[in-house]
Amino acid sequence: MAEGFDVVVLGGGPSGENAAARAAATGLSVALVEHELLGGECSYWACVPSKALLRPGEAVWLAQHSPGAREAVKGPLVASAVLEHRDAMVGYYNDESQAKWAEGAKLTVVRGHGKLAGPRKVRVEAKDGGVRELEARRAVVLATGSRPRVPDIPGLKEAKPWDNREGTGAKQVPRRLLVLGGGVVAVELAQAWRALGAEVTLVERGKALLGRFEPFVGEQVARALRDAGVKVMLEARISHVSRPGGTGEATVTLESGEALRGDALLVAMGRVPRTDALGLETVGLKPGAVVEVDDQLRAKGVEGDWLYACGDVNGRNMLTHMGKYQARLVGDVIAGKQVRAWADTKATPQVIFTHPQVASVGLTEERARKAGLPVRTVQYELGKVTGTSLLGRDLTGTAKLVVDEKRRVVVGATFTGPEVGEMLHAATIAVAGEVSLDTLWHAVPSFPTMSEVWLRLLEAYGL
Repeated sequence: MAEGFDVVVLGGGPSGENAAARAAATGLSVALVEHELLGGECSYWACVPSKALLRPGEAVWLAQHSPGAREAVKGPLVASAVLEHRDAMVGYYNDESQAKWAEGAKLTVVRGHGKLAGPRKVRVEAKDGGVRELEARRAVVLATGSRPRVPDIPGLKEAKPWDNREGTGAKQVPRRLLVLGGGVVAVELAQAWRALGAEVTLVERGKALLGRFEPFVGEQVARALRDAGVKVMLEARISHVSRPGGTGEATVTLESGEALRGDALLVAMGRVPRTDALGLETVGLKPGAVVEVDDQLRAKGVEGDWLYACGDVNGRNMLTHMGKYQARLVGDVIAGKQVRAWADTKATPQVIFTHPQVASVGLTEERARKAGLPVRTVQYELGKVTGTSLLGRDLTGTAKLVVDEKRRVVVGATFTGPEVGEMLHAATIAVAGEVSLDTLWHAVPSFPTMSEVWLRLLEAYGL
């Protein structure tokens, strides 16, 4: 006999946890199915450990720009202490605290690999071979996330490269690290392991790093990586990879004929939805593909309004905080509220935790122009703001606003510089709230903070 619940959530990562808790808070009975650690990728193998690795290097970098402090900073980072801090931040890869949270949220945690077995039906296979059949009276929520993409480069899979899990969880610092990719994971982990003492080479086939952001972002991050000693190779196409037996020295041969060698090889070249073993075929959907949803996060092509998908699995926005946003809305929709998702397509904030940091929300200038908006941009150097100078000598950065001239509202903002991630929410509010420039002029920034750059940007606009 199948066990009945109002809601069954597949995936116990950030999206699944939020959807489950939101639904349970309304009095619905909820089963949360997870085959690994509750808390998911972000908690153990991505967001949290990568930032734990990056922060010590950033602290030293800031100190080195502060007179008096820089004279006190002697010697390299203590790698063992950083790795111990990383392990502590992920709970030593133990989810006991998350399980206690789930119990307090009135969730029934079901351990095992869950997949659809027809409309409203879920089959869960435990590690010991046991099987539980679940049936959802009201809704099933898919929140199984994504997995790293390994491109079809000859020899790459056989080389058994690191993905983000090994890249954030390695127990010792490699002597030589080769990083393939030029996106967020690639630049963050290249900088983190370089600060810990590795010789790092980053290989990107495009003309710039971080190509989805404003052009100055990739330029400044590449400069920072090179200043730190990372060898950054752009427009470098890989011919093949060699690593006999998948251990020992790895060799990456470029189309130019140059051979790069490393003791560890990290692939950071995108992610794909984790839907290939989810039983989608039992409800008429295609395994391995994203689960397309409407603005209420209901799966398209499935009758009955019972199947939902949030987070990476639906492909709308592959950022943890936006998956959690979608999940909260899923819980509300299941509970009968009339809400829809829109911030994940209009006002998405993102921080890259390199030093200098990168923070952005909304549209870049290029994307705004492609959308047909009447665009005007303003830009200001962050190093000219008193608050930046007080934070450290010779610190620099850039702030840029993208303005819809017809409505006189900010539709995009990008900042680079020290700790600019903490400045981002003001921009997110401006974009999401469509706050007019004339109103923003009366939002007076405190002196002397870096946020004074908002005043300078509005002055540059002409207010």
